[in-house]
Amino acid sequence: MSIFSRFADIINSNINVLLDKAENPEKLIRMIIQEMEDTLVEVRTVSAKTLADKKELQRKLNWLTSEVNDWQEKAKLAVEKGREDLAKAALGEKHKLEADSQDLQNQIVLLDESIGKLTKEVCQLQDKLTDARARQQTISMRFSTQSSRVKINRKLYDSESASVVQKFEQFERKLDELEAEADSYQSSKDLKAQFQDLEVSDRVNSELEALKSKAKQ
Repeated sequence: MSIFSRFADIINSNINVLLDKAENPEKLIRMIIQEMEDTLVEVRTVSAKTLADKKELQRKLNWLTSEVNDWQEKAKLAVEKGREDLAKAALGEKHKLEADSQDLQNQIVLLDESIGKLTKEVCQLQDKLTDARARQQTISMRFSTQSSRVKINRKLYDSESASVVQKFEQFERKLDELEAEADSYQSSKDLKAQFQDLEVSDRVNSELEALKSKAKQ
């Protein structure tokens, strides 16, 4: 795959759709960022070479323009000196150089168009890269959290874990029963003590009355 094909695929891709389909979004976002960074480096290298090529063509165009003007002056001098043959030859050289100059101008126009497209696409890719980097930490945190939740739920619904939970619940019920039984014994004991207190009180009162009667005699 050429760098421009891969570059176009990334530019036209929808990161949200890719993430929705991914089994591991955290890994995918790292791959997307790496691919974008690699592509940016390659495209910027191509852009730098294209600019260098344009400068070279511009230097050649400037030289050709100078040569065209020079042959024009030579043709003018030849006419002034009555050398029509030299004037025609000079004009012939001039026209050849003008044709070469036109070719160079056309090439420079094409290079300018390519540079403009590359610049626009680099900006688009840079925006997507910035967006991907901004999401990377959030996605990583969400993925870690959800993975932990899945592990916990798997543990909770695992047959062995469920059995442990059930035994724990049975143990709690047994404790409740023991506590209720202990409370019932305590209640029975308290009630018996109250009746004993009543009996003691009656005996004390009877003895007190007997003592009072003896004291009056």
